Amino acid sequence: MKGKSFAWVLSAALAGTTLTGVAQAESKFVTIGTGGQTGVYYVAGQSICRFVNRNAENVKCNAPASGGGVANVNGLRSGEFNFGIMQSDHQYKAMEGVEPFKNEGKMEDIRAVFSLQSEVFTVLARRDANIKGLDDLKGKRVNIGNPGSGQRDTLEEIMQVKGWNRSVFSLASELKPAEQASALGDNNIDAMTYFVGHPNGAIQEATTTVDAVLVPITGPEIDKLLSEKSYYTKADIPGGLYKGNDAATPSIGGKAVLSTTTGTDAETVYQLVKAVFENLERFQRLHPAFADLKAEDMIKVGLSAPLHEGAERYYKERGWL
Repeated sequence: MKGKSFAWVLSAALAGTTLTGVAQAESKFVTIGTGGQTGVYYVAGQSICRFVNRNAENVKCNAPASGGGVANVNGLRSGEFNFGIMQSDHQYKAMEGVEPFKNEGKMEDIRAVFSLQSEVFTVLARRDANIKGLDDLKGKRVNIGNPGSGQRDTLEEIMQVKGWNRSVFSLASELKPAEQASALGDNNIDAMTYFVGHPNGAIQEATTTVDAVLVPITGPEIDKLLSEKSYYTKADIPGGLYKGNDAATPSIGGKAVLSTTTGTDAETVYQLVKAVFENLERFQRLHPAFADLKAEDMIKVGLSAPLHEGAERYYKERGWL
């Protein structure tokens, strides 16, 4: 009898192990392209994965640092990423196959999942560089951003309407976001650029280590850009977020959006969306830039590509669509 009991227990244990193995085999592993580790994209990706890994059924998620929005579009194309965080304009440009994605052609399979924080194109300059507006950047040492970053793409659009090329700067460095603050503090550059949600860690670091000022992004050429490119809107960096910058700084901005492709199955997208929206209040507490997120805006505002069917299914279940 004891032998039979042992055999039965062993058989049941082996069966349980086999079932566990099957369950693990059925789990989907997804990767979200984010941005530099000092930016809000990285926090957003890590935060999404936090709730997916705790709450989604059979979905496991990781969110490594990446080159930023343009790199994330390319990562979606290549299959390196299942999801990618990007500026709303990059979602539009990828779908339409315009610069910086002209050579790759239209990305007809790109899909929106939801939008995230508002982002503002930001220029921070050493006070002793005497940069008070866009035109004062001429002849200065400016970090234009690493290839594949949102800051680089937006700056190039601004340079185009200004009639500039890189030669207008005495130095056009291509530092990654995490490298900018120390370069500004060490007097290796006069100004750094960023397209980011606020408050931002790198800008806080820079303004505490060197006397630095936010530069207004205004003028007739900016008005022209806003009138021609509907994915940009007027935006302000609130005053008081950074040392020495008590007044609001006008600029242009847009939304960060989470994108995927039709190649990602509907159930996986559904589970990711459900995990985030059913924990939205907790999500909002993970970064100050998320504090004002509202579900009704996240499913509509800034989405320049069609919704993925998995996201749409969840939103309809909630009665939001």
